[in-house]
Amino acid sequence: MTEKIDIKTFLGLAERLPVADVRSPAEFEHGHIPGAFNLPLFTNDERAVVGTLYKKSGREAAILKGLDIVGPKMSGFVKQAKKNAPGRKLLMHCWRGGMRSESMAWLLATAGFDVQVLTGGYTAYRRFIREQLGGIMELVVLSGATGTGKTEILLAMKKSGQQVVDLEGLANHKGSAFGALGEAPQPTSEQFENDLYGELSKLDLQKPVFLEDESRSVGKVVIPEVFFAKMRSAPVVRLEMEKNLRILRLVKDYAKFPKDQLIESVMKIERKLGGQNARAIINAIKNDDYETAIDKVLVYYDKTYNYGLEKRDQKKIHILKTGTPDAKENAGLVIGFWNKKTNRQ
Repeated sequence: MTEKIDIKTFLGLAERLPVADVRSPAEFEHGHIPGAFNLPLFTNDERAVVGTLYKKSGREAAILKGLDIVGPKMSGFVKQAKKNAPGRKLLMHCWRGGMRSESMAWLLATAGFDVQVLTGGYTAYRRFIREQLGGIMELVVLSGATGTGKTEILLAMKKSGQQVVDLEGLANHKGSAFGALGEAPQPTSEQFENDLYGELSKLDLQKPVFLEDESRSVGKVVIPEVFFAKMRSAPVVRLEMEKNLRILRLVKDYAKFPKDQLIESVMKIERKLGGQNARAIINAIKNDDYETAIDKVLVYYDKTYNYGLEKRDQKKIHILKTGTPDAKENAGLVIGFWNKKTNRQ
């Protein structure tokens, strides 16, 4: 059996049913609904062939070619669907809810599956999540100079029951010239946006959602404009920590990486550091003097951080001082401070 459903119904069912994305592997890789599995009707090359034929010779020629391609693969589609949806119930979409999803849904329904197809396809999903990211939500931004351990603090806050979105975790990047070290490849900005909505959809947006202060770009990933605007207008908890404590934290975090990778990261910001400072930092790294190297790098990052805060509404910045680099203690400090500030218990 097949049935067409709207995006709200689709996403509600997706919490308990498998989602089959029948677009090509390249389309899927560029951006997909979190948790979906790829069941491509065509490979990347096959899709190109059918698309070209459609433009040159029309719909009928493209359909016939598509049937030639798909015919020998039909049993394989059913086997893969059974593996991913053993209960024989699944959701499905293609790009616009057209022939690819309709064809695959027909095949699987013939094989005994209960298939519900998203009206409007992936484009309907993308349109919906963009609207949601611009909706009403209570964001609280945790800020602090490089080395205060904001990500670790947020993760500790999450463990204690607070609502947290880890933007750097979603982006696979720590947000600086050194941010790619030790991280998996970054997703596309589109996939980041999908994953961001996926995280927010799990939360109660009537309650505070804590996240880290970021620039618009986190590595190569770009935060959606409408969501970034909300971040920039949100209240900020600025955690202040002595520089020597931040240096000790950063030495622990970064001295473990190969020197050539650290030096390569320094070279990314050589112009901003200044040639003389960059050379001094590189020499310090080569001589295992990580405290000196980080101290000099922080001159640049602290200046950038302060400049960014100056552009915010100063009335929305709440300063919180800490004398410890311990993430768990600082998480409790932030939670207690914000609860008191907002009269929450």
